[in-house]
Amino acid sequence: MLSVSATRPLTFKISPPSPAFSLRTHMESPPRTHFTSASHSPQTNPDTSDGFTITLQEWQGWGAVSPLPAKVVEIVKDLKLLEKTTEVQMSFSGHRGKLEGDFGMQENKKHRATYQALGDSEKKLQFFSARQIACRLLGSRGYLCQKCWLPLEEDCMCSKVKPSSLWHGIRFWLYMHPKDFLRQNNTGKLLWQVLGVESATLCLYGIAEDEEIMWNACKIAGKDKVWCLYPNKNVATKSVQDAVCQEISADPECNTTMFDSSPLLSVQLRGDTYIASLSQTNEYKPLNFILIDGTWSNSAAMFNRLKEKTKSVWGMEDLPCISLSAGVSTMHKLRPQPSWDRTCTAAAAIGLLSELQVLPQFSSYGLDKQNEALENAVDVLLEALTARRLRMGRSITRRLRHSSNIC
Repeated sequence: MLSVSATRPLTFKISPPSPAFSLRTHMESPPRTHFTSASHSPQTNPDTSDGFTITLQEWQGWGAVSPLPAKVVEIVKDLKLLEKTTEVQMSFSGHRGKLEGDFGMQENKKHRATYQALGDSEKKLQFFSARQIACRLLGSRGYLCQKCWLPLEEDCMCSKVKPSSLWHGIRFWLYMHPKDFLRQNNTGKLLWQVLGVESATLCLYGIAEDEEIMWNACKIAGKDKVWCLYPNKNVATKSVQDAVCQEISADPECNTTMFDSSPLLSVQLRGDTYIASLSQTNEYKPLNFILIDGTWSNSAAMFNRLKEKTKSVWGMEDLPCISLSAGVSTMHKLRPQPSWDRTCTAAAAIGLLSELQVLPQFSSYGLDKQNEALENAVDVLLEALTARRLRMGRSITRRLRHSSNIC
């Protein structure tokens, strides 16, 4: 677990990701086949000692900045042991995150029994999240591109995505549900693919290592510099202008010192590793925006967890929320589940940057350039997903399954 020292920066190592927007996942040595799927050709894995080991480099190659989660490692070891004791080979369904066949049935019984035996709700959540992520990591090896999360050989879009550095006074946290991790139509991944992991950081729901990094940074920044983008009609929200301008006007030094200092969380390349430093002594503290990245049905539980943590950290009943005036996202027609605001995670970030750009305090930071880069990335993803669906003979239009006021 990570902790923050009051006198010196928190430092942890991050292995360098594979070359930016590479068309192939980096392999430490020639690949070998281990896992198979009924609907796809055999996958190739990094050559580890037992075929199961997930390395720190592989973990962070998918977009994470945290250490390899201990619970995920534990689940992977359990899967390895089950395969050995049952003598049934592990295989995954077409989505690459769901176990199938005889092994899947036996593992399903085992993990349900384990889950029920956990009396503590926090332990149950951590087990659920770790299992979801472990299965997705193992099932996606050699099949999905680590950068864009699309099939590596057929649909990788990385060569068409252009990076754009975001001004360091803004930081996005992608608070992602485990079932959206490595999901092909997920748009949250575009934020760190375009803006970089220092400006847009993945935080997986129920993964202690990820959540601790996010909350350590938020605690140092302070409660007045943390907002959540959660477009629920039952939650009190403020406009971007009201929320941010209120914070700026309340801080007399905000306009003179906040925007010109070094970042709170820095990621630097030293030798062959990245070093991420989280410091309490920086002159400025960035504006932190938490984007809930999950299906509409899962987002309520995620938001409640954020509220509980807000209360335990700052004694506040509610986490400040921001509402956007953004329109319908181009990705909306390919979304499998409705949302109240017809948007997606990337569109929410685009809307936020657009509304900040028109404010005098932010107009000189070139946020329109990052907006354009993100919009381009969304278009590229939509094009790739549409082409894939057409190639597979699937519809590219969402069926109207809900009432007209929900889409």
